[in-house]
Amino acid sequence: MRWRGGQRGGGVEDRRGMSGGAVAGGGIGVIVLSLIGYFVFGIDPSTTQQVASQFGGASTSQEGKIGTPEDQAGQFVAIVGKNINDVWAAKIDGYTPPEPTVLYEQGTDTGCGFGQSAMGPFYCPADNTVYLDLGFWEEMETQLGASGADFARAYVLAHEIGHHVQTLTGASQRVERAQARASGEAEANQYSVGLELQADCYAGVWAANAASVSGGEVAVEQGDLEEGLQTASAIGDDNLQRRSGGQVNPDGFTHGTSAQRVEALRRGYQSGEPAACDRYTDF
Repeated sequence: MRWRGGQRGGGVEDRRGMSGGAVAGGGIGVIVLSLIGYFVFGIDPSTTQQVASQFGGASTSQEGKIGTPEDQAGQFVAIVGKNINDVWAAKIDGYTPPEPTVLYEQGTDTGCGFGQSAMGPFYCPADNTVYLDLGFWEEMETQLGASGADFARAYVLAHEIGHHVQTLTGASQRVERAQARASGEAEANQYSVGLELQADCYAGVWAANAASVSGGEVAVEQGDLEEGLQTASAIGDDNLQRRSGGQVNPDGFTHGTSAQRVEALRRGYQSGEPAACDRYTDF
């Protein structure tokens, strides 16, 4: 994926180096299990945050390092994040970007409570902010079977900003109302799946338009889409349930199967238009 010549837009808040609460027990095993709980069972971030808050919150920070030559990961988020928002500004009249993406380690305060790395990346609608512990990328590759390519990582960021788009368009609010009317957890989860698949589709929309809005400075190149599709497959509900050692339980799906996530990302990429993603929250 081409991105190093792209523009930065000040869309990152660097909290790395701050001390914060960690998951009780620590270690990769806990992180992976918590990721599976988040992706497969759709654990409400606020619930996890309340538990994590018992182990301490973030304290004062040291200065972030974004902009230094050695901070490739921070620069990647700054450049790709700006490109994602530029695409949405071109696609949606009056688009307002989210607050700067927060990079942190272990744990940090958020508008939705206490956030911690075991939850994976998430968007908090209360403060319009994406929160990302960059260690998730390594966990995604080494523990969940996803790709470690740049586009796979960009797909994760684009998915989360897609949730911001859904807040602006009202899709998130429609899902909340539909879930309130649902007859049970299984039906409510179906609405969550639709929301997540639409965010995947939106990630594809961004990828299809990245080059045109950046003059080619940020662009998806040959083979990149396949890396993203590999990642979408790796984090499908059914695949993660199998990895956790349990049986596949469709009633517990909250993000969509591997096949559904692959199809949604591909649909957005092939169309390049947000309207192609409406089907996922058309209820």
